[in-house]
Amino acid sequence: MDAALLKERELFKKRALATPTVEKKKTESRPEPVRDDSKRFKSSASSTPKLDINTYKTATGSSQYRFGVLAKIVKHMRKRHQEGETYPLTLEEILDETNQLDVGNKVKQWLQTESLIDNPKIEVSPDGKFLFKAPYKLKDRKSLLKLLKQQDLKGLGGVLLDDIQESLPHSEKALKILQNQNEIIFITRPIDKKKVLFYNDRTATLPIDEEFQKLWRSVAVDAMDDAKIDEYLEKQGIRSMQDHGPKKPIAPKRHKASQRKKTFKKPRDNEHLADVLETYSDNTLTQKNTV
Repeated sequence: MDAALLKERELFKKRALATPTVEKKKTESRPEPVRDDSKRFKSSASSTPKLDINTYKTATGSSQYRFGVLAKIVKHMRKRHQEGETYPLTLEEILDETNQLDVGNKVKQWLQTESLIDNPKIEVSPDGKFLFKAPYKLKDRKSLLKLLKQQDLKGLGGVLLDDIQESLPHSEKALKILQNQNEIIFITRPIDKKKVLFYNDRTATLPIDEEFQKLWRSVAVDAMDDAKIDEYLEKQGIRSMQDHGPKKPIAPKRHKASQRKKTFKKPRDNEHLADVLETYSDNTLTQKNTV
C-alpha cells in the first residue's frame, strides 16, 4: 500500500477523534395506552344539552304550536257553551279540560295576557276567568223567539242558523219545537247555501188565488237581469216599474262664478250725523235771510 495514503489515513483518524460527537440514545418503545371509547362517548353525551319535552314542542314552529293550542281552547269553549256549561273557567282549568297542561310558561303567559283577551270568540269575566262569547245572548227558546220578533219588527231580516247554534245551548231541541209550532221559517241563501232563520209572522199571511199562484210560478226570471225585465215590460206597454229600484244619483249643477268686477265703495264719514247736519244747514239759512 502506498505510504502517502497511509499517512492521510492516520491524519483523518486523528481529526475524527479530536472533534466531539453527541450520540443519540435509542428510546425504548413504550406501549400506547388504550383509549376507552365508552368514557369518550359519555363525556360527549353529557356535554350536549338534554331535550326537554316543553322545549322540544316550542323549539320548531313555535307560532304554529301556539295557535294550535289556542284553536283547541276556542273549540272546547264553544262545545261546552253549546252543552249548557256557561260558567267561566281559569286558564289552568281550561288547559286541564283540553289535556294541555304540558305547555310551557311562555305559551301560558301568551294565552293569559294576549291571545285569549284579544280573541273575538272569548270573553273575560270581571274576576279574570274566561268563557265563550256567543254572537247572541240566548238562554232558551223564548229568548230566541223574542230575538226573531225584534229582527222582524225592526226590518233587520233573519239570523244565520250557525249563529243560533253557537249562541243557544241545546239549540236542536228548541228549533225543532218552534218549527213544529210554525213559529219560524228556514230559507237557504243561494250565495253560500247557508240557512237563515226568520220569524213567521202569521198576521202577514194573505189568501192568494190559485190561478195567480200558477201564473206567478210559470214565469221564469232566473236568467234575466233587471235591464232585460224592464225592456220586456216596455214592449208589453207596462211602465209601472220605472219608478222602482235604485236611482242613480244626479250630480248637482255647479253655478259659474259671476265675472262682474266688484266695486269697492269708499267709506263715508259722519253718516250717522246726516240728519243733524241738514237741520243745522236749514237753521243757518233762515238766520241769514232774517238778517
